[in-house]
Parts: sequence; C-alpha cells; structure tokens
Amino acid sequence: MPIEVEIVSPEKVLFSRAVDMAVIPGLEGDIAAMPDHAPMMMLLRGGVVELHQDGKVTDRFFVAGGFADMTATRCTILADAATALSDLSVEAAQARLQELQASYDAADKMDVPALDLLMAKMQSVRAEIEAAGGAAA
Repeated sequence: MPIEVEIVSPEKVLFSRAVDMAVIPGLEGDIAAMPDHAPMMMLLRGGVVELHQDGKVTDRFFVAGGFADMTATRCTILADAATALSDLSVEAAQARLQELQASYDAADKMDVPALDLLMAKMQSVRAEIEAAGGAAA
C-alpha cells in the first residue's frame, strides 16, 4: 500500500503522487514517511527529500525548510522553497550564500532574532550547495 506524497512550495505544487516511502530532512534528523505511519508534524531543515518506489529512489527535491504533516495515508510537505535536485545550481547558491554572509557581517550583533534567521538561511543554502554538488556527480 503506497502513501500519497505532496510537495508544495509557495509558487506551486512540485510533486503529487503515491510512493512507497518518502525520506524527509527533519530539523532533528531524517525520517521516513511510510504507509501506516503515526500522525505527526515536524519542522524541516534545508535538505533533500527522496521519494522511493519499488526499492529505488525515483525523485529527489531540495527543500529549504518548512514543515511536513504525516498521517497513515498521506504526507504533505509545505516547503519554504523547493526545487528538483536536477535544477539546482551550485553557482547560484554560492552567490546567495555570499549575499547572506555580507548581510550577517553588516547586521546589528545585538539583534539576536535577525542573526538567528540569517544563520538558518545560510545553513539551508550550504545544504543546497552540498545537494547541488552531489547532483552534478
């Protein structure tokens, strides 16, 4: 019995299909969404969602944070941003990382919430660079 998986970004629905399993980058570690999984919601970190069918990874998407809602029959991933792994660009991600680093360097060091947000964005972009580098290999 498969599980219905939907990956949604603010712009569009990137994926909507039944699969055997989805491995999701949770904030506290990866987790597999499978049929009959106990219901749960979790925060996502920047990382790769792998979709499995018949013992093989069929699709891979990079998500830049967000959250996932899992039930026994469905997994909905609401991503802050999501991209098919094949569409990632190391160069574009490195340019975003440089911009974020410059913003961090210029930020008021007493504004802890702003610094935390910039750090989280930089961690997500670093994960994107790693994922894009792996996609090119």
